Amino acid sequence: MNSARRYILTLSCPDRVGIVAAVSSLIAANQGWISEAQHHSEQDGQRFFMRQEIVADSLPFDIAELRRRFLPIAQQFGMSWAVRDSTQKKRVVILVSKSGHCLYDLLSRWRSHELDMDIVCVISNHDLFRGLVEWHGIPYYYVPVTPTTKAAAYETIMEHFESLKGDVMVLARYMQILSAKMCDRYPGRIINIHHSFLPSFIGAKPYHQAYNRGVKLIGATCHYVTEDLDCGPIIDQDVLRIDHSDSPEDLVRFGKDIEKTVLARGLRYHVEDRVMLHHRKTIVFR
Repeated sequence: MNSARRYILTLSCPDRVGIVAAVSSLIAANQGWISEAQHHSEQDGQRFFMRQEIVADSLPFDIAELRRRFLPIAQQFGMSWAVRDSTQKKRVVILVSKSGHCLYDLLSRWRSHELDMDIVCVISNHDLFRGLVEWHGIPYYYVPVTPTTKAAAYETIMEHFESLKGDVMVLARYMQILSAKMCDRYPGRIINIHHSFLPSFIGAKPYHQAYNRGVKLIGATCHYVTEDLDCGPIIDQDVLRIDHSDSPEDLVRFGKDIEKTVLARGLRYHVEDRVMLHHRKTIVFR
């Protein structure tokens, strides 16, 4: 038995009695081995969420047959659901501007297999990181963005994303505001790292905003991108304590470490199918 390969089942549905029993009974009836199971009931919305990992080789059939047998349960409970083979890695497109610390970190984690995904390309509005990215054997696309070419640039980015069959787009300090068309086309599929503890200090230069307010904590937020700037559902956050002696430049330097960690953690949750959207919130099965 190949215990490393999993079928990852995620679902949400109106909350009611018998959901867990129905799902578990199907797996148990076919001698399936559930290696990880998590669920959550959202009381205010009466919505139920579940994530299960099933050892693939414990079942006597393939993923297509699992989907076929699961369909009657999904219909019975009105589920939104998906099953993914863990060997089918998510295809990631990274966007970056001039700050490369998050890009460097993601490439390192990808190369060391800490992040189980495929980076299919890097896109930038500057040509700074071509050598680094191509050294890793990853295609690099330089797509300049100016006020007059922005719409065409975003069309080009979407063409690259579609042609490479991208699953998720990661804004690794990509300092451009995406178009409403992009946000609407890929809901829950564009991840951003914002260098503040949202909802505080939305927009440009959040560390300088924080310094001017004399805050004692700075942070970073990994969130899904929506048309509303820096207001998308939050995946992960972290903070660092500072004091009055720290300059804006110190805050920027300290913040880079938080940004790298939070983005990598949020992206890992996403590529492992641990994040489920619920209106403006997320359910994260860590």
